[in-house]
Amino acid sequence: MSATENLTTHLISLSTPRPYSAATEHPFLTAAGLGTLPPALLSLYLSQDRLYAAHAYPAFIGRILSAVPFSSLDASDSVKERRNQRIVAVLTYALQNVVREVNFFGETAKKWGLQLDVWRERKATRDYTAEMARVSASGHMEDGLVFLWAMERVYLDAWKHVRSLTPVPTGEGSTAPAVAQLVSNWTNLEFVRFVDDLADLVNSLEIQPGTLAWVRAEAIWARVIELEEAFWPVGGDELELLGA
Repeated sequence: MSATENLTTHLISLSTPRPYSAATEHPFLTAAGLGTLPPALLSLYLSQDRLYAAHAYPAFIGRILSAVPFSSLDASDSVKERRNQRIVAVLTYALQNVVREVNFFGETAKKWGLQLDVWRERKATRDYTAEMARVSASGHMEDGLVFLWAMERVYLDAWKHVRSLTPVPTGEGSTAPAVAQLVSNWTNLEFVRFVDDLADLVNSLEIQPGTLAWVRAEAIWARVIELEEAFWPVGGDELELLGA
């Protein structure tokens, strides 16, 4: 399979039920980039992202790790063993990074006066974490890796969209400084390299067109776009209903 025919390139090129821009150029993200995002809405979002990162993500990574097909029959320098060890290394980095990220949420919230513990869990958050649990519990390691790459790729492009916008002049209480920290976290070179490493790892699995794994990957990509779109809060009645 050539570089132009790999799985991740194919998935990005797909026409999905919900367009990619629905997840990466959501009104929440546009408001964040323009500096017009209300503090309460940013606070609600951070509270949900913390639940995802602190609770669902480690369990998700753990289930993928448990599905890595190690075998004592594979020589230490075999292709299979080297690939499996690479998967462990990438997933270990993902776990270490999410621990740092959970702390980052708390530090950001404290610095900018955003309350994380005053919100109930959104349905969109429950749907997202339930899908993470379902996919990672399927026993198909490749599905978990595709899902992980898809989540991180969408997040990278979403915050690149935020970064591409110019904040309008705002006064005291603006969320622009806090958003700038979030943009830096999810668009820096280290995060870009992580997403690229995940793409390379997924493509190294050599999932072939027409196989069940290929079809499942297409469904995972489309589902992640739906989940990411729903994950961005829109405000309105939700702020009152979810406030503790």
